[in-house]
Amino acid sequence: MSDSRTIRLDLEYDGADFVGWQVQKEGRSVQGELCRCLSTFLQEEVVPVAAGRTDAGTHALGQVAHFRTASAHPPDRMIRALNSLLPDDIAVTAASEVGAEFHARYSALSKRYRYRIETRKGALERRFVWTLYRSLDCDAMIEASLALRGVHSFRAFCNSDPEPDSYKCDILDTSWTRQGSQISFEIVANRFLRHMVRIIVGTLVDVGEGRLTGAAFAELLRDGRSERSAAGATAPAQGLCLLRVHYPDD
Repeated sequence: MSDSRTIRLDLEYDGADFVGWQVQKEGRSVQGELCRCLSTFLQEEVVPVAAGRTDAGTHALGQVAHFRTASAHPPDRMIRALNSLLPDDIAVTAASEVGAEFHARYSALSKRYRYRIETRKGALERRFVWTLYRSLDCDAMIEASLALRGVHSFRAFCNSDPEPDSYKCDILDTSWTRQGSQISFEIVANRFLRHMVRIIVGTLVDVGEGRLTGAAFAELLRDGRSERSAAGATAPAQGLCLLRVHYPDD
């Protein structure tokens, strides 16, 4: 495309009924639905690239994608057209023309995720929280999570199939919010490995239930040789949401 433009899309989606962002052999994917609607509207084959490949069942409030097009449609027209074509569980919240050098994944400085845990039965938010009918020592979980900050090897906290090029990630911030029976964990990092946030949460729940000490949790980060089996279970996907992707000009 000699006269192509690069378009950035900001998206939100309910991931409950998707196999994840990326197109798979079977099942609905966010990328697949977006491809279909972009191709219908623009009358050209378009493959959007996302900032991160969210897992099956994982939600997004601030996913970012980009694509290249020869179309002259202005961004505001793209928002209206795509939202009229997309299914109800995907929405385009913003669109803008960006420089050709912009890449949704490689231009990102960091990503922020939130994981929500609910400790009582609820009906309305059950698709967006991990419901645990057990008491948790939240103070112990909060204290243990402080060890996450900084650069560490997350070998014990990821699904290594396929094996990543590096297990090191820089955790820029972590925070907790407690509201009634619900607790929320937020984490910001320069990069995330496959299932990393969900395994961190599952392991912190072990701390909250007294099955693992805070010192043992920190040791998993210091010892880059620890295997996946040394950490806790992978928390369910429905509690996880990609909140925001940070870029240099944002």
